[in-house]
Amino acid sequence: MNFEQINLHLEAYKEHDQILDAAKFLIHSFELEHENFAGFGFRKELSPNSMLLTAEGELGGPQKVMIPRNLFDFDLNLVLNMVAHEMLHVRQKAPGQVVEDKNEREFQAYYEMLFHKVFPQVPEVSDFHKKFFGNKALEYYRRMGEGSELQNKYAEGKTEIEHLINSLS
Repeated sequence: MNFEQINLHLEAYKEHDQILDAAKFLIHSFELEHENFAGFGFRKELSPNSMLLTAEGELGGPQKVMIPRNLFDFDLNLVLNMVAHEMLHVRQKAPGQVVEDKNEREFQAYYEMLFHKVFPQVPEVSDFHKKFFGNKALEYYRRMGEGSELQNKYAEGKTEIEHLINSLS
């Protein structure tokens, strides 16, 4: 199924106020599913022009991804990247593969939004959003602690992100 057909399906779900079904269709269409995924639920909308998604559940336990009802009012590439970000958190919190440190989880997820190593089928976002997500990744990198083991582990990724941001400026 091509991108245009997927968009038509999503519009039909949206017309019938089947937002949770649309989200399930999206993760199935782009192969983002994972056995640690416990489904979607609704969270409060921030505003008509911003969104927040979260993966909720105990580390090592099933994760529910909370989405706003207006999720599909946004650009599909952006929505896909936001959902993929949370689906990466679902994997990071799965039994046997838990990433304990929040800064590490967020750095990995924002890195994924830029380079799509885990989910290569997810399309790129605008340069504006690449810069935004790149700066978010760098913020979580800084929070790991100056010269820490985690910073050393992700130093190469940090450099990749800096190069990307500089190439967009």
